[in-house]
Formats: sequence, C-alpha cells, structure tokens
Amino acid sequence: MKFFSAAVLFATSSNVAAFSAVAPSSTGAATGNPDPVDKSMRGIDKEPSTFDPTAGENAALKRNNNDQVWVPQRARPRRNRKNATMRGMVRENIVTPSNFIYPLFIHEENYNQAIESMPGCERHSLESMLKEVGEAYNLGVKTFVLFPKVPDELKTNLGVEAYNPEGIVPRALRLIKAAYPDSIVCTDVALDPYSDQGHDGVVENGKILNDVTINQLCKQAVCQARAGSDVVAPSDMMDGRVKAIRDALDSEGFTDVSILSYTAKYASAYYGPFRDALDSHPGFGDKKTYQQDPANGREALIEAALDAAEGADMLMVKPGMPYLDIIRRLKDASPLPIAAYHVSGEYAMIKAACEKGWLNEKDVVMETLTCFKRAGADIILTYYAKQAAQWIEQDGLY
Repeated sequence: MKFFSAAVLFATSSNVAAFSAVAPSSTGAATGNPDPVDKSMRGIDKEPSTFDPTAGENAALKRNNNDQVWVPQRARPRRNRKNATMRGMVRENIVTPSNFIYPLFIHEENYNQAIESMPGCERHSLESMLKEVGEAYNLGVKTFVLFPKVPDELKTNLGVEAYNPEGIVPRALRLIKAAYPDSIVCTDVALDPYSDQGHDGVVENGKILNDVTINQLCKQAVCQARAGSDVVAPSDMMDGRVKAIRDALDSEGFTDVSILSYTAKYASAYYGPFRDALDSHPGFGDKKTYQQDPANGREALIEAALDAAEGADMLMVKPGMPYLDIIRRLKDASPLPIAAYHVSGEYAMIKAACEKGWLNEKDVVMETLTCFKRAGADIILTYYAKQAAQWIEQDGLY
C-alpha cells in the first residue's frame, strides 16, 4: 500500500491578495457552477512564480491532444460513480425491506405509551401493535419480533410468566398470525422481562444459574411455538441453551420453528433505552458474567461454532455498528445467515443528533443500514424498519 503525504501551502499576506484577485467567483455554486472551465488552465494565475504542474522535465501532469491538463491514468474508479444510474448498476450492497426485522414493544394497557429515551417508539397496546404490523407489512417489512413490558406483580425469580399460554406474547402471536399468516413472527427467549431480579436467568446468591435457567427457557420456547412463533430468538447467553431449545422444540413436533441465536451479544452500554422500554434494568450488578466482553473478538467465533453445532439456524451480533468487525468475522467463518441488531442506544443517538439538526436522519439511517449489509449482515433488526421501508419506497428502490 502506498501512503501519500499532503502538501501544505504557506502564503504571505501579499500572495493571499494576489490569489484572491483571480479566484473564481462563487456565483453559481448552488447550481454546480454552469460556467465553462478552461481545461488548459493557462493564464489563470497573475503571479508568474506560481507553480505550474505541467511544466518542467519531471512534470506532475501532462497535456493531452487538446492541450488540456491530463493525468495519464488508465484506471479511473470515478467512471463507475459518474451518475446515479451508473452507481446503481454497480452497487455492491442494497438494503430492502425484506432484510428487516421490526422490533415491537407491547404491554397490557389499552393505550400506547411513548418511550422517552427512544423518540418515535412506544409500547403498543395489542390493537395498536396489529395496526403497526399491518402498515409495515404493506411496505414490505414482513418479519417482526415482540418484546413485552410485563407488569411487576407477574415477575418472579423463576420467570414463570414467560411460559404462561395466556400471557401477552402468546396472545400477541395469535393475533398477528391470524391477521397476517404469511408474516414471520420472532419471539425473544430470555427471562429478564419476567424476572423480579432484572436478569436473563434465575438468580441464587447473586449468581445467574445456567442450567436451571435453560430449564425455564425450554418451557418458554415451546409455549411460544405452540402460540405460533416462527422463530425463537434466545438472547440470554446461557451456555448450551441452543441445543436444549432445539431438542425441546423437536420433541414437541416443532421441527419447523427456527432458532435465531443471539450468538455474540455483548455486555454493552448501548442497551439503556431498551431496558427503559421494558423496565428490565438489572436489579443488581451487571450482565458481564454471561454477556460477552466488548474487548473480545475471537470469543465470538467460539460462540458461533457452538451455536451452529447445537442447531442454530441464524446467528445474531448485538449491538450492530460498534461491532461491524464481529459481523464480518462471523460472516467469513459461518455459512449460516448473520443478523445484526441495530440496538436502542444506536437508534437514540441518531434521533438525538437529528433532533439537534446535526445530521440528516434519512441519509444517516440508510447509510447505517447499508453498512450492516456491507459488513456481511443478511438480516437487520432495526427500530427504523418501517420508516426505512417508506424511504426506500419513496426513492423507488424497491
């Protein structure tokens, strides 16, 4: 690889005045300067000592047959970027609504409740949830994942509400599958929304119990499958849970229910707004004994190999943008589809910057989603799914 140093021009005040006298007018800048440019570049400088890149025995530039300045170069990558049609033809990665999984927060109330740390998102009543699913479905977003806000009085250390067949998630599943049978509905498998400890597993003396937790997760997964879940998504990060859930589903006849495993779920600071949405902040400590250390990359390959061997159908990386390198590593290491979770903290950061007028929301969101694709993600969980689908439709990209 070649490295090029930047040349720095130091001008005296008199030289600045000389250059200013002949500087091109800024008139027409808003329209791309329609005035013709003399490509010979002769006579544009009044100062005779001004450097001429075309002069001398070792000239930096040459002149072509039309006496125009010329860099004799066969490879010009800009030829493939010269207009929108050309850029569209050679574009390597394209995001479509079919790539999205749309996360929806639900609660037992008959009204919607705004989530302050996630502007534009809310806890939906089941009626509103169904309406939101319909609107997104008509825009081409046909895969959803449900996250419940569970009343405190139903929370226990063992999380038994997680497998209540009349709980909010099973009822929501039945509603969606009845109204939109061709949709794909994913369900979160973890105890934290149902735990009075705020952790993803059963707690004893401050320790999260791995195998006891998996016992409860198997019940939860089967309950969800019975209610119509197409994809169960264990987000708990317990060791061995994918195999146990696969065996539990298969033993009950749910061989067609997929497992989207949260394979590389990091103990990230980006989850705060999500925990606000579900009121599921840890009751004590943190989740670092089961979620991955953000400093570790190779560890994700261990988790991916184990999850694949245990029967996972898809592998998830969470969070998304800060972990594009992990997405790429898993893509290169595994033939399974890779999902990226564009998490609540990432969403909130974009929203905050756009509300300040510092970023263009549409442009930065579409760039972000495209980055996931470029890194290797086949699937993108994003709170922007519906809005991005609207932008894609408006731009005629899908």
